[in-house]
Amino acid sequence: MNPADISVVIPTLNEAATIKNAVGSAIDAGAAEIIVCDGGSVDQTIEMATDAGASKIIRSVPGRGIQLNAGAVFASREVVLFLHADNRLGPSCLQQICEVPDVVWGAFMQRIDHSRFAYRLIEKGNAARVRFRGMAFGDQAIFVRRDTYKKVGGFEEIELMEDVAFSRTMRAIAKPVLLPGPVTISARRWEQRGIVGQTLQNWNLQCRYRFGASPRQLAKRYR
Repeated sequence: MNPADISVVIPTLNEAATIKNAVGSAIDAGAAEIIVCDGGSVDQTIEMATDAGASKIIRSVPGRGIQLNAGAVFASREVVLFLHADNRLGPSCLQQICEVPDVVWGAFMQRIDHSRFAYRLIEKGNAARVRFRGMAFGDQAIFVRRDTYKKVGGFEEIELMEDVAFSRTMRAIAKPVLLPGPVTISARRWEQRGIVGQTLQNWNLQCRYRFGASPRQLAKRYR
């Protein structure tokens, strides 16, 4: 397998400011098939994605789980990688996947795009979550063999926590591989809400979901 054997799916909704960097990072990493699935952007997202070199632009109803599945329908490669529009793959990310024998699924270590030391701690905590709990989040660029993805039925088409639900399903099949990456992610959520506030909110949402709160209720709280 080589990087061209990996499809990259990017869900978007009004991501004109970030989509060029996301698509460009996938191209630089060696992706030959980049599928952008747009949920109804009213800005220049689609034009920007096209200009950046996306292979296919798919239109979908909004909702990350819905968009991820809609994009994956058009994926033709051996492995599918799901990349958030405000994330960037490191240049060796796809090659790292290719070097894992019998890869089933996994994710990457992160680099939060900010120099504050507190973000280094968050990065380590997120990596530990994958290693010890088998729980990968979407902003770690989850990847999975396409045949396995189809077998489990893809992502749940819910308003929030689709990555948590997917990880729960997948960790029963195989332990996730955590690769060094890095995937560079925006610090905008933490900067808007504060590091402590955003982290506590993330923990709160996970706990509520684990104990039965509906994704719709959680999505309203998150927004």
